[in-house]
Amino acid sequence: MIKLTLQGKLKKEFYLNPHMIESIDATGSDVVIQLLSGKSIMVSEDVEAIQMSIIAYRKEIGCFKNEE
Repeated sequence: MIKLTLQGKLKKEFYLNPHMIESIDATGSDVVIQLLSGKSIMVSEDVEAIQMSIIAYRKEIGCFKNEE
């Protein structure tokens, strides 16, 4: 799981299984994660931070050992 922060007044932290991500869209300062379920989540992290979290998670669980 990767740790993310919901964008908005609450700025609530949550954990997301990155294997459920279909796409990540960045428009200006808005970053929206589209899930395989069709649900969209707007987060505070930038795309690069999310990518690094996903790679670290995959390394931790032993998937894709060749990802650097």
